[in-house]
Amino acid sequence: MHEKNLGASLVWSFVCLPTSRYALMPRHSFETLPDGRTVDCFVLASSQVELRVISYGAIVTSLRTASREGSPGDVVLGHSRVSDYTVNPGYLGAVIGRYANRIAHGRFSLNGETYRLFANEGQHHLHGGLRGFDQQLWAVLDTPTDQCVTFGRTSPAGEEQYPGTVQASVTYRLSADNVVEMRYCATTDDDTPVNLTQHTYFNLSGDPASTILDHDLTIHADEYIPVDASLIPEGNPASVDGTPFDFRIPRTIKGQLAGTYEQLRRGGGFDHNWVLSGHSTGLKPAARLRDPRSGRILEVATTEPGLQFYGGQLLPCRYDPPFRGFGPNAGLCLETQHFPNSPNRPDFPSTILRPGQRYESLTTWTFSLD
Repeated sequence: MHEKNLGASLVWSFVCLPTSRYALMPRHSFETLPDGRTVDCFVLASSQVELRVISYGAIVTSLRTASREGSPGDVVLGHSRVSDYTVNPGYLGAVIGRYANRIAHGRFSLNGETYRLFANEGQHHLHGGLRGFDQQLWAVLDTPTDQCVTFGRTSPAGEEQYPGTVQASVTYRLSADNVVEMRYCATTDDDTPVNLTQHTYFNLSGDPASTILDHDLTIHADEYIPVDASLIPEGNPASVDGTPFDFRIPRTIKGQLAGTYEQLRRGGGFDHNWVLSGHSTGLKPAARLRDPRSGRILEVATTEPGLQFYGGQLLPCRYDPPFRGFGPNAGLCLETQHFPNSPNRPDFPSTILRPGQRYESLTTWTFSLD
């Protein structure tokens, strides 16, 4: 094998466009980038949920829904200025790509070639590298409405040293029954890893000055993936039985963090991937989050095989701008995805997308009250 360093080329075409048409939704500017390009903001609304997304990073900036007392609150962490998102080491609200999670030592082999990626977390590659999908201005595709907006971009061959030009899109849709749907699509002209996810931080209390430690969490998984000291998967998936990783029934996050456990020490808390139960390729339950104080409930379903639960213990991230006083555990992430380091683990479900194939992934967030 020999190592390959890719150059870049750019070809635009759009895939996976939504076909439904609804009433037109006006959009407004969320500010401009330093180079003068405009970042647009879109508001999707149902009877109980208001979702705001921007074209930079396809980022969810706000998601408002009422508590059991009827008080509206923002249940995600977000910024009010685009300049705060251009310095976003915590990946707040962003679509992550070309590869979500970690690739060990920033390299992988494919078709006899070894590819070296940008190592942006020590010696490892994390969440697409230095300027992944979260740091890109996406095009707005089709006609946005008050129920649906689609963003698309071309990731050229050589971007962060990945092979193949990838055409990617993400559609956000908010249904009348308060379900947020995220549908990801991608095609490529050469074999390449693709693993997309959403990196929103949830705090169902609606108060980012509080923590998520008293939230109840359920994860529909019998196994999780242990990690080494640098959070790269080691060994095979392990049973959650008798460990703090057993969320098969609702448990408080604070309660599961009590005591000492080597895997939690390595992550400074939860930053692990669970192997979701069931082998169906269709939509399946992944997690349920409940805030006992506000009564808000979030249910996550996905077509993906894994769920990365990150407890937000490293917030605020280094260089993160000041933001509404949030601190460690101010929010948590429930990232539906394939497993970390899959390009180097042939025993894991494959993340390699090939010409003529279409990457498709669906995740839903359903909101209700107890």
